Amino acid sequence: MYFKGLQNYNYFRYDVTILLFYRLITYNYQLNIPECLFNYEIAINFPIFEQILYLNFFCSGLINNLISSHMKDRVNIFSFRKVVLFIFLVFSCIVANSQRVWTLEDCINYAFDNNLDIKKQLLTVESNKQLALQSTLAMLPTINADGTNVWNFGQTIDLYTNSFASSTVRSNNFYVQGGITLFGGLTKMNTVRENKINLLASQYDLDVMKNSIALSVAGYYLDILFNHELLTVAQDQLAITQDQVKRISKMVDAGSSAKGDLLNIQAQESTEELTVVDAENKLNISYLTLQQLIDLEVSKDFRIEKPNLKSVDTVRQLVPPDKIFEYAVLARPEIKSADLRVRSAERNLDIQRGTLLPTLSLGGSWGTGYSGASKEINTDIKPDTTLVPFGFTQTTHEPVLYPEINYQYRVKSFSDQLKDNNNKSVGFYLSIPIFNGWQAHTNISRAKILKNQAELDLEAQKRDLRKSIEQSYADAIASLKKYYSSLQKLKAQEESFKYTQQKFDVGMMTAFDYNNAKKDLTKAESDLLQAKYDYIFKVTILDFYMGKPISIK
Repeated sequence: MYFKGLQNYNYFRYDVTILLFYRLITYNYQLNIPECLFNYEIAINFPIFEQILYLNFFCSGLINNLISSHMKDRVNIFSFRKVVLFIFLVFSCIVANSQRVWTLEDCINYAFDNNLDIKKQLLTVESNKQLALQSTLAMLPTINADGTNVWNFGQTIDLYTNSFASSTVRSNNFYVQGGITLFGGLTKMNTVRENKINLLASQYDLDVMKNSIALSVAGYYLDILFNHELLTVAQDQLAITQDQVKRISKMVDAGSSAKGDLLNIQAQESTEELTVVDAENKLNISYLTLQQLIDLEVSKDFRIEKPNLKSVDTVRQLVPPDKIFEYAVLARPEIKSADLRVRSAERNLDIQRGTLLPTLSLGGSWGTGYSGASKEINTDIKPDTTLVPFGFTQTTHEPVLYPEINYQYRVKSFSDQLKDNNNKSVGFYLSIPIFNGWQAHTNISRAKILKNQAELDLEAQKRDLRKSIEQSYADAIASLKKYYSSLQKLKAQEESFKYTQQKFDVGMMTAFDYNNAKKDLTKAESDLLQAKYDYIFKVTILDFYMGKPISIK
């Protein structure tokens, strides 16, 4: 009984949700709730709001059952109310999410959050942020410390005793140095400016990408609406033809109409059935294209809102292209980005010119060390004294003796050496570039070329913007004219088809002529829809250039 009549997975999910809820409550609270409350064949066919009300009705009945007199001692009514409310809210969220209707704003925002190109550009922006921060911190002083622990084998000159050491000697060296550039041709400052400009330009590039995606989404969104109306027109025409088939069939059976008329109208029916299939395929493909564009997992349940579209206004209400361009050239992110690229190229040129100037810096250092070859007298051991002759007296030739003291040595302690070998220095350092293979001049020439390219890119962006605005304006006017012409044509075709219908009904017109008139009417309706949606999209683009958010309402 529980799964009877389920048509798809969504219905199955709703059904299982209610079923589990029913089993949980009846098992935990030992209630005798009639299963008639769970009429799934009715509930699953309810619209969203009615499905929620259905569950709410069930919850209300369950609570009323609980507060009956024979249950008051067995359950906590207050806690159970919270359980019922929680499950009701969860179920409501499941139903609402699965039956979501996407607005144009929803599609655009989802594309912004999930489009891979936008994510890559966000990483570029973040990278430029780090680069700008690093170039700013590069203006601070630099401080570095070094430490070594070295064993020397064989004969070598000891660093601290300046004597030869032939045995294995361990030595340590500790060094701290710092410096700051006082003047370097302003290269560091210009680098900071360049990186900040590049950061801002990358943010505008992100806006350009979002604008492009938003316009594409709006175009495909309108394409779905257009295909919806085309499908409706095709279905309406098919319904009319099917009625004619039934009528002609009766007339043929009664002998008042020729068999050929029936065959002609049946052929028209087959043609219009194919038209309906084509319209359905176009609609499905437009749904697929939009979902792929916004990087949404493709689903057959995807549906969009059908808003009240903009009315088809007169040409006089359109802003002239020159006025649109005057605003857009100051506000469009692609123009701002190109202008910032020019400023960035100018800063790069200043950086390259700064490499020709001298560099003045201030530096200081402190160092000390230890050597195993550095020794001192061992005062803990009494030295040996020996009388050694070094000459004779002149008269008696007696030897003259002097005391030779033999000291015992030991390696000087680590702390004493660090104290004795302490070394400090501070100084100014000046570097003047004289000749470096013409590298600086080559870099300056290349920087000038890049600046000229950036200026040309800016002019090209302005030219493309003006062309796009003028083209969109011309397309909007052409679409509007086509719309009014198609509207007049449709009115005429409708009147003509009424007359044709009357003549065909009384047998004064062949099925062939009737079908031709019907095709003309269908084409007029299709042309009107095409002009209508084309005009709406072009006007949306013009409004977007004027700084208005994308909207088709």
